[in-house]
Amino acid sequence: MKTDTINLQSELGKLKSSLRFFAMSFTKNREDADDLVQDTFLKAVRYADKFEEGTNLKGWLYMILKNTFINNYKRKARHQIYMEESTALAVDYQVNSSGNLGVNKCLHDDINKALRMLPHDYSYPFIRYFEGYKYHEIAQELNIPIGTVKTRIHGARIVLKKSLKMYRNGLKNNP
Repeated sequence: MKTDTINLQSELGKLKSSLRFFAMSFTKNREDADDLVQDTFLKAVRYADKFEEGTNLKGWLYMILKNTFINNYKRKARHQIYMEESTALAVDYQVNSSGNLGVNKCLHDDINKALRMLPHDYSYPFIRYFEGYKYHEIAQELNIPIGTVKTRIHGARIVLKKSLKMYRNGLKNNP
């Protein structure tokens, strides 16, 4: 371990309580604040080479902490919006599927047709995720990075939404 890293770690220890207090102002929760400080420390050690000697370490750490909180908040907000859309779609499909067997068959056929239009590299991870497998399980099965799995599932969702949107809108207008 380099001497610079040891010095950084000792400085981090000195600033821990003030960083925790700053994190509490964002999270309003002790455990979340501790997690945020932990993430900040990890990033500080990982990017220690980016820190310029002689500049304000405390200010640099506060910036890392604030940006980490904002990025996590945005990620959670995007996830919440997706979950709300998914719930709305599930309710729409549930109502539609219980009403008319002919409509249900058409909907099922349209979903399968849209899935077949996707390249296998996108449809397979999407189907596995839909079946309840976790990202890391799919990545391990396909021997690809987890980020690639997430990208392919997201891409499949976008294409399927576009493919099925016209049908959904037509179904809502013609009960």
